[in-house]
Amino acid sequence: MAATIQHARQHWGAFNTWQNHSLVQHRDVLLQAYQQVRQSTISLTDGLSAEDMNLQSMPETSPAKWHLAHTTWFFETFLLNRYLQDYQEMHPDYARLFNSYYNGIGEQYPRPRRSLLSRPDIDQVLEYRRYVDKHMLTWLSGIDEDRFPEMAKLVILGLNHEQQHQELLLTDIQHSFSFNPLSPAIAEPLSKQQHPGELQWVDFPGGITSLGLTAEQHQRGFAFDNETPRHQHLLHPWQLANRPVVNGEFLEFIQAGGYQQAEHWHSDGWSWVQQQSISAPLYWSSEGSAWHRHTLAGSVELDEYAPLSHISWYEACAYASWRGCRLPTEAEWEHASLACNPETGQFADDLHWQPAMTQSAGEPFSSLFGSVWEWTASSYSAYPGFCPPPGALGEYNGKFMANQYVLRGGSCVTPAGHIRASYRNFFYPQDRWQFSGIRLARDCQTG
Repeated sequence: MAATIQHARQHWGAFNTWQNHSLVQHRDVLLQAYQQVRQSTISLTDGLSAEDMNLQSMPETSPAKWHLAHTTWFFETFLLNRYLQDYQEMHPDYARLFNSYYNGIGEQYPRPRRSLLSRPDIDQVLEYRRYVDKHMLTWLSGIDEDRFPEMAKLVILGLNHEQQHQELLLTDIQHSFSFNPLSPAIAEPLSKQQHPGELQWVDFPGGITSLGLTAEQHQRGFAFDNETPRHQHLLHPWQLANRPVVNGEFLEFIQAGGYQQAEHWHSDGWSWVQQQSISAPLYWSSEGSAWHRHTLAGSVELDEYAPLSHISWYEACAYASWRGCRLPTEAEWEHASLACNPETGQFADDLHWQPAMTQSAGEPFSSLFGSVWEWTASSYSAYPGFCPPPGALGEYNGKFMANQYVLRGGSCVTPAGHIRASYRNFFYPQDRWQFSGIRLARDCQTG
């Protein structure tokens, strides 16, 4: 295990230092970024067996082997097939097997059945990655200077896409391992957290704020299309908690009968609790009076001072109601985040992969970035004036803008440098296999 951690540390790569306009202009920097991001994905699988990498525990997750292949398919489909003359695909059926949801590209293999793909085996998938990497590096090295900036932007999109799948690879394998009584581990356990202090409130006066990125900001540095366009938003006076909710606080909600009190739940949430027999966050288990959590470090005793994670939007809203509070809107969250530096949070590069509380000197909030994704009250929808790009790449975000809620801030398994204040993650309200947690908000008059 120590060797695995060290290998990952060597190859993760500080991609945040390249997320700017110079990456588009400098070929050697882009080549280095490509190789480091691709290698960091492989490093995440160093502690996994071939059997581990074909696990799929529910339709919403994917095998690690599929993540390795799909991220490779992305570069092959959107770059090599389109722009490298006379490129020959390694295998004609991979286009269907590893297409995720791009209807404009063609047929997709059914997502719930990805674990049935014992072939290609892991060695063949790694060969596929090497094959595409070889052609990508050759192609990038030979692009004309006039076309290089345009092509580089597509490569950067592919690298950010791969970083999203690095996070999914870890969350998906954690979910699969949770069903194994042997409690497999691919990370080292964390030391117990110190008491985070009583929850404090940070006041905001409200007013007109701007949300999202300007066209100039989008051009100067990478962002996904759903982070634009920048627009004005009216905020009423509100307060935001100085830290996320911790396990011990949510345990109080459980012990007070929170999962049995319908008055705190949305109607759909209450139906979900009843139908699924939900009585605790995902990965929690009780043995007598002792609680444990399944983590990427195996089964550990519940740390009451660590940030709460792996809860649904329904649970987050119910807990907030029980506390006499609410969830922040994404506009409130983004406005408040301007007081913090995204680079100071706990991210995957720390190689702990279990939430811990962090705070930098002079900042009013703990763990606003990193540690756990924070549910917001905002439905995932298009910003005013949003227009997805033409073609299949327009399916990347736009077609998912229905029936989901926004999370902000990143988590302990998000690659460092991948998160910014405007970054919008989104999941369905019942989803909880991600590192999703709670930061409370309230209107000033309730204080």
